[in-house]
Amino acid sequence: MTVLLDVWQVPTSRIPGALWRMARDPFALRNVPGLAFHKSLGTGAGRQFTAADADLRQWALLTVWTGDPLPLRPTTRRWERLTPIHTRLELSTIASHGQWSGHSPFIADPGLRTWPGPVAAITRARVKTRQWRQFQQAVPPVAGILDEQPGLLYRIGIGEAPIGLQGTFSVWSDPAAIKKFAYAVPEHRAVIEQTHASGWYAEELFARFAVIDVIGNPLW
Repeated sequence: MTVLLDVWQVPTSRIPGALWRMARDPFALRNVPGLAFHKSLGTGAGRQFTAADADLRQWALLTVWTGDPLPLRPTTRRWERLTPIHTRLELSTIASHGQWSGHSPFIADPGLRTWPGPVAAITRARVKTRQWRQFQQAVPPVAGILDEQPGLLYRIGIGEAPIGLQGTFSVWSDPAAIKKFAYAVPEHRAVIEQTHASGWYAEELFARFAVIDVIGNPLW
């Protein structure tokens, strides 16, 4: 199973075209052979997880393939008409826990348990409406120190809507770097404990991936 994250950066003049693609791509990708799961994603700073964080010049498409991803080509061609600045990350799942829109889209490859190279992580959640204020108050301390972590190569906020359906995508130099952040940084550990105690999420997912290849414009 192949996981692709395509990231496009568009000039300001092409933002309306990018918004149109975000509206149209989910319909165009229905019933594509070999495509098991897909999400069109806005991106942002990932600091407050509100509309104010959004970067209207950067957009992403996550796809999960059981077969050849060649049928994605018509969609990427449409994006190419908007911008030449495109990066594709080819990923393979190391581990995944939880659900995304009622699905468990990522199937782990047991052969990657000892993967030594760069690791990507997706965390996403559907925040309960009544818990939104408390969630927002807890996020900034972690977001503020994330960029300072040894081994962090790249990170963005990802979202399906301005609020409530939020997450992060990050790339780390190796498994040890992400493990240290997840379990040894006090601010992050405190948020994990608060998550369990408060029940912020109606749905959540955490997945780690081996970064198999990075094609196109460098992100780090």
